[in-house]
Amino acid sequence: MSESFAHSTLSPALRQAAHGVDVPEDPWSGFARRERRHRRTRLIRAAMAAVVAVTLVGVQTNVVPLPGWAPGIAVAAAPTALLDAPPRGTLAGDHAWLDTLRARISTDPPIGTDNPLGGWIPDGIWKVADRDRIRLLYGSDQPGQRVALVAVPLRSGLLTREMLVWYVGPAGAGAQQMRYGGHSEGVDSPVMTLMQAESDRGGFAVVVGPAESTVMISGDPRYTPKGTLEYQNLARADGSGVGFAVLPPAPLRSEPVVRVSRGNQVLFLGGLGGGPYAGIDPTGPEMDALLTAARRGARGTPLDDANLRSYIELALLDSRLPAAGTTARVRWSGREHGHAAALLTVQPADGGVIAYAVHGDERTGWWTDLRLLLPAKGVDQRPIGWRIRADDGTRTPTDQVRVIAPPDAARVTVTAGSAPPATVTLDASNAGTIRIPPDRPATLTAYSKDGGVLGTTPLPPVEADMAGLPGDSPATRVTP
Repeated sequence: MSESFAHSTLSPALRQAAHGVDVPEDPWSGFARRERRHRRTRLIRAAMAAVVAVTLVGVQTNVVPLPGWAPGIAVAAAPTALLDAPPRGTLAGDHAWLDTLRARISTDPPIGTDNPLGGWIPDGIWKVADRDRIRLLYGSDQPGQRVALVAVPLRSGLLTREMLVWYVGPAGAGAQQMRYGGHSEGVDSPVMTLMQAESDRGGFAVVVGPAESTVMISGDPRYTPKGTLEYQNLARADGSGVGFAVLPPAPLRSEPVVRVSRGNQVLFLGGLGGGPYAGIDPTGPEMDALLTAARRGARGTPLDDANLRSYIELALLDSRLPAAGTTARVRWSGREHGHAAALLTVQPADGGVIAYAVHGDERTGWWTDLRLLLPAKGVDQRPIGWRIRADDGTRTPTDQVRVIAPPDAARVTVTAGSAPPATVTLDASNAGTIRIPPDRPATLTAYSKDGGVLGTTPLPPVEADMAGLPGDSPATRVTP
């Protein structure tokens, strides 16, 4: 085939095939075009992010105001048990009084006396969000006092919270005369308490709990000779779930205890702060006399003076007993987990006996291993035992039980469930240990030399919560 023939024959076919092939354009020009588009998009996004960031900073620092209808992020739990209850007290229907109070509430520190209702948010970041949403939860007149508990919505930029604030004034006070009295700490507690007292003028205490609850404000406790705990109830009911107490001008001997319950359920149990209290003077003559008498008849390794004083102070503070008129005794002292340890008792005049097992020292701290209210009759003939807790930070009860026999006991047995009695091996101080499964109840029995029964004591369960007084729960008493 000649070259001219091949060219004339193949050229049209090749040109036709070439037109059918999709040849891409120059890749660099396409990349450059796409990069310009992406760069323009990134610039727009960066500018928008900067605007949003500046706006958020302004909103969060309260420089840029946020509309009241805008949603916020709640940062603290609100006490729903109180917020869901209807307004209580004689001021609940006084709308004009509440409107005036709403207008005056501020989170800013007061200057002079212009606004004595401010100053309860010291950092000044939180502001009142919507005054129309300020609600009265409780407000009433009491002897010499007008007291109000108010829910105040707060906002700091996008963050929101609801604070419960106390305001107080003289009886019959207008909103202009009310003063800030205290506020909640952002915890979802079902109870709000307020106590104001002065040693020369007395004072008051008020407790607001959930609707349909019962409030008790106890004064000094009474440990009866039968081994029971009785409270002196200072509270007067002021509507459902509210208690008010008038306090005497003399210093209280100890901190009052608040108990709020609904039926058999205890909703709140704790101290009522606000003082002043007479307290315990560890250097007073009554304390010195009590410590001297406490050593009489003590068994085991003697406690040093510092630990003895600390242990008895702890027992008096926990039981709310004064040094004057109280008898203390060291029943046994030794070692626990390498620390000083003791079983001691405190007893008010003509009252029951409270046993405390304590170990530790000032360097490492103190641990209370047992609190048990006992009847006064026959207490010196009772064996006393408690579970030893793990020394690993968890304080988990172990299967080891420390047993302290009475002075006249020849032997002590432990009966756990349906198992036959097991004898406790006692040392020279009449103390010993025995293994009992943690979940098994047991009874300790002490016998005299002639085989007669001196006394029996149940092994108490380990306390999960030591908020109350000894004798307040079945775990801390032997009397039903």
